[in-house]
Amino acid sequence: MPRPFKGVIKLDIRASKPDWPAYYATKAPKGAPNVLVILYDDTGQAAWSPYGGRISMPTMDRLAKSGLTYSQWHTTSVCSPTRSTLLTGRNHHQNGFGTISESAVGFPGYAGHIPPEHATVATVLRHAGWSTFWIGKNHNVPVDAFDMGSSKKAWPLGLGYDRFYGFLGGETNQWYPELIEDNHFVEQPSQPEEGYHLSKDLADKAIAYIQDSKQSQPEKPWYMWYCPGANHAPHHAPKDYIDKYKGKFDDGYEAYREWVLRRMIERGILPKDTQLTPINPMTKGTVAESDLVRPWDSLSADEKKLFSRMAEVYAAFSEYTDVQTGRVIDYLAESGQLDNTLIFYCADNGASGEGSPNGSVNEIKFFNSFPDDIKENLKALDKLGSPDTYNHYPTGWAVAFSTPYRMFKRYASYSGGTADPLVIHWPKGMKARGEVRHQYHHCTDIVPTILDCCGVKMPKVVDGAKQSPLPGVSMRYTFDKPKAPTTKKVQYYEMLGTRGIWQNGWKAATEHGPMPSDIGDFEKDRWQLFHTDKDRSEALDLAAKYPQKIKQLQRLWLAEAKKYNVLPLNDLALLKFLPLEYHPPIPASGRYVYYPNTTEVPEASAANTHGRSFKIFAEVEFAAQSQGVIVAQGSRFGGYTLFLKGGQLYFVYNFLGIPPEQRLSASAPSPGKHIVGIDFKKEKQGQNGESIGTLKLYIDEKSVAQGQFRTMTGRFALCGEGLCVGRDGGDAVSSEYKPQFPFSNGRVVKVVYDLADDQYVDIEKKFAEKMARD
Repeated sequence: MPRPFKGVIKLDIRASKPDWPAYYATKAPKGAPNVLVILYDDTGQAAWSPYGGRISMPTMDRLAKSGLTYSQWHTTSVCSPTRSTLLTGRNHHQNGFGTISESAVGFPGYAGHIPPEHATVATVLRHAGWSTFWIGKNHNVPVDAFDMGSSKKAWPLGLGYDRFYGFLGGETNQWYPELIEDNHFVEQPSQPEEGYHLSKDLADKAIAYIQDSKQSQPEKPWYMWYCPGANHAPHHAPKDYIDKYKGKFDDGYEAYREWVLRRMIERGILPKDTQLTPINPMTKGTVAESDLVRPWDSLSADEKKLFSRMAEVYAAFSEYTDVQTGRVIDYLAESGQLDNTLIFYCADNGASGEGSPNGSVNEIKFFNSFPDDIKENLKALDKLGSPDTYNHYPTGWAVAFSTPYRMFKRYASYSGGTADPLVIHWPKGMKARGEVRHQYHHCTDIVPTILDCCGVKMPKVVDGAKQSPLPGVSMRYTFDKPKAPTTKKVQYYEMLGTRGIWQNGWKAATEHGPMPSDIGDFEKDRWQLFHTDKDRSEALDLAAKYPQKIKQLQRLWLAEAKKYNVLPLNDLALLKFLPLEYHPPIPASGRYVYYPNTTEVPEASAANTHGRSFKIFAEVEFAAQSQGVIVAQGSRFGGYTLFLKGGQLYFVYNFLGIPPEQRLSASAPSPGKHIVGIDFKKEKQGQNGESIGTLKLYIDEKSVAQGQFRTMTGRFALCGEGLCVGRDGGDAVSSEYKPQFPFSNGRVVKVVYDLADDQYVDIEKKFAEKMARD
């Protein structure tokens, strides 16, 4: 028996009040600003109207007119590495993001895991009294943490964000996106025929998150990282926006370059004597054929028509997203928050050249090494941008939208990959309005600028981890000092083997094609030298004229590379490199078991049926009126589905969206418990690597239908469209039903996959597919 108290403890609340620990009671400085970082994807400087481009961006124009436009702001040249710098303020190799998540290897600069000594800006601001939100794209979750069984410590809520709503990975279908809220997958709130588009959905959620915070704690500032899916492929936009651009790109990408260069000079973005670089500027043998540009005058009339429409759709996608972003800005203005909200409106790398010289109406074909057919693509001309296509423009438009520079995304050696649009808007914190700033800066300078403007110092220790110094510098000095010399002194560049170094107005760069071209040789690289203070487009190579300068910059690059975990450089052949990457473990039994009423399984973690023989069998309790999907993976652009409809059992394999759908069917089983499924035996490979063989449909132990099928070797999707039991998540695989089509009037007990070991892997395609996810 416990002993009774001998006395009474009295609490005099008049004499003292309970005190919260300082860690929980921290408040932001009085008058501290909100922070909104708007980060687009795959956009060169020459695309958008504030820089003289042909794509109308009314919201960005509005912010530029009462803010500042930066002409020399640079990124890493690829998405998730750039995004890592905006997360922590450190260089991408310091963060373990020397490349994208999916290509992580064990070396520190390429591990895909942000070390604890590099705390995120969200963590720092949350500790300092800010609410923190992340909206949209997240391509910084480690490759070994994509699925629901993984630790969530590297998901947004584990990185200092109070709320998250968006998608994991490099891209997603804008009409049928993969969606995650906080730490769990969710279904989209409506369908495209009801007006759904991801850009609209993200704006709705952003406004709601801010309102949630302000209605309960109106004096508390907030920080939001707002990352729409635009302008990454697939380029999806409402038809009325697409029609606005009809005919506006008919002059072609080379004519566009000449037109937009004049506009950029007139607007003060570029010096008057800036020269255009060639559309194919690299020496033969140093660049992959897939990165070349077909001259406009070499195209057929039909190709010109198709390529022009692809640019129109891209422009519409960009403007529509900007208009939706404008609703967030309108809310801030209406609620009195806009003047004291520090806004960065920018993009993460140059325009994307991953559409190949011919573009595509179904980008998934590219990731399965399956050629596009110009005649078939022309049939889809009027459907480009709709739910029926998964389109990407050709390399010519990537060069055009990265005018006047060499190359595009992935090329860290040239400004075509790294020079990006940036507008900063903060009426309360800057006197200047509608001006251009020419100081040289980098994405590592955004976090120091945020902390400087918020009056928050970078802590020496965060959550018990001693912090590394921030390598970047604050850009705040530029706000009201237009002619102040840049405080940035040096910045290295490296991406996929491409290298560069900038110091005090001089830049050295290697002429080196990025992986997966596998044609580079570091010892034989030709170093080029550009005086960027006078030659902004990097048109004039001065290496022969100043040999000592190029040697000095080479030594500096190596010193920076050692300092920031850039080494070792990867120039391995693909057969040697791919074994270094992360590979999900295969169950000891060789079988995978999945259940209904569970989260969809991401393709990276699901049973891999590509390029091999496989079996899929489901245990199902049938009733007389049973119908719906038993198991499905993929979409109309590639995937498979086993379902019941109208008293028939169907298996459909949608091969890259190429009609007709491959299907087998039989009368539905009688009421009761049955085993239903398919057995595919690969017999040969087609000329494009696809698997060809016999597929049999089974009910219990009896084969009830069979036929010759071809199956995909690459991927069903780059993000989303995972394996679902009891429904078809995202876009529907088959035209026989609408999205979801949940199984009803019966019960799916479980689904079992059995994979053979006869898989063929096209390693070059696999690596190219990973790069394009970004």
